[in-house]
Amino acid sequence: MAIFHQVLDPVQSIAGDTLLALVPVIVLFVLLGVFRMSAWRAVIIGSVVTLILAITVWGAPVGATFSAYGIGAATGVWSIDWIVLWGAAIYNTMVVTGAFDDLKRWLLGQATADVRLQTLLMAWAFGALMEGLVGFGYPWAVVAPILIGLGVAELEALRVSALANNAPCSFGSLGAPLIGLATVTGLPLLALSRSVGEIVAILALFPPWVLIYLVSGKRGLRDGWPLALVASLSYIIGQLPTALFLGPYLPDIFGSLLCFAALLLLPRVWKPKTMLGFGGRELSPDEASAGAGAVVGARQAVRGLVPFILMVIIVTLWTGPWSSLTKWVPFEPEVHMISSLSHKAAKVSWEFSPLIAGTAILVCCLLVVAFLRPNGAQLRTVFATIGRQMWGAFLVGPIIFGLADVFNFSGMANSMAFGFSKTGTVFAVLAAIIGWIGVALCGSNTTTNAIFGGFQVSVATILGAPPLLFPSLNSVGAEVGKAIASQTASVGVSTSKYVRQEGTVIRNNLPGSLTYLLIVVAIGCLYYFVFPSAMRP
Repeated sequence: MAIFHQVLDPVQSIAGDTLLALVPVIVLFVLLGVFRMSAWRAVIIGSVVTLILAITVWGAPVGATFSAYGIGAATGVWSIDWIVLWGAAIYNTMVVTGAFDDLKRWLLGQATADVRLQTLLMAWAFGALMEGLVGFGYPWAVVAPILIGLGVAELEALRVSALANNAPCSFGSLGAPLIGLATVTGLPLLALSRSVGEIVAILALFPPWVLIYLVSGKRGLRDGWPLALVASLSYIIGQLPTALFLGPYLPDIFGSLLCFAALLLLPRVWKPKTMLGFGGRELSPDEASAGAGAVVGARQAVRGLVPFILMVIIVTLWTGPWSSLTKWVPFEPEVHMISSLSHKAAKVSWEFSPLIAGTAILVCCLLVVAFLRPNGAQLRTVFATIGRQMWGAFLVGPIIFGLADVFNFSGMANSMAFGFSKTGTVFAVLAAIIGWIGVALCGSNTTTNAIFGGFQVSVATILGAPPLLFPSLNSVGAEVGKAIASQTASVGVSTSKYVRQEGTVIRNNLPGSLTYLLIVVAIGCLYYFVFPSAMRP
């Protein structure tokens, strides 16, 4: 069979080629953003549109096109769903056995009554832990009720939970967004983990200051700035080396655990001059001495911490650069083509690795079950809950990666990239904005990376930009857009009175999300114009 040669300009017009290549993206945006269609239905329709355009306009061979779709779907199941399933199983096992509540009570029991420390401990550190394990808006849903119980106004608690959750999203769900990004771009996973980690490390300097301001105003920052400094630096010190040397699976876990330790130890050596409640109100001596929560014994604390300690040990040993477990690839189905940009051989492939990171999480899950000892009824509840809450996400994974592989195989991504490359260096600004818009509509960093990852790399190739920069900005731009994503918000408000009032919450979150986006754009320009070598594999 003759190898497929991609066509860069099927309608002989840069504007026409670009607009036609954008049709699947526009269809998804309209279905999700205008018609509020569920994501799994929207991506099915988007897949049909992509297949039709790939075959009829770009001339991709039918058999190879459907093979590319199947390869993408297999990638979505094995590389994404397999990790998310067992991460969610660990979380829900902790919930049904009470270990998760034990952990929350223990953390609050160690803190002071000051709303600034409580907010950083729960929204920033605990939210990062939740994002790193589960993602999908769960940090909102879990953290917001805790803050409300501590006296934070409900709408503000939702905003604080959402904006605290922005920095860790690229490493959420045990690295699923970056695993997906590496799959559709062909870039090394560890290199992408490094580049995103370096961007996020700068971004993470800002949220703790914003959070303190939101719950206590300027007065809270006046003598509480050491809290923000310790919260940001401790998270970065844990997150960045993990992203640089171990990959995308554990940066949030390490960052959050180190942040917990730093914030819990800080009051032993330093405390703000005044203890503040929500809104910057000074607490009375009785309120200040009341503590932050119930006393929880060492046994309960251990039950809450051991699952995360097990995960850190096993995933580090299993997936670190010293391990060859994930490198075993019994077979690798692939479809070949000649790139319309480089005119060199390229391929769409799926490396089937039985001992992939998701299998390491499965082993962690089995050990957590052995440690927490849920009964049969509780285990049935665990998987019933996962099925009820996440079946749509499990469907979206394989469908969207099938769509992405057809988009890349047919040459549509290259045609769209060629059109966008005419913006020149302005694209250094657009890269993050595209990710922000994408996640605002689809609600998933992983999905946004799948749709735009290959396109971002193609633009970088045409412009001669550092190959890691644009896809990394796509991912980080997407993470700061999560605060205004309707699908994420629907999960985040599920434990509040704002159920089915996501619009109110999104409007309240928008200024903060835009502020973070401007910071990401500035970081992108810094790497593009000043430190481009940092964004090369």
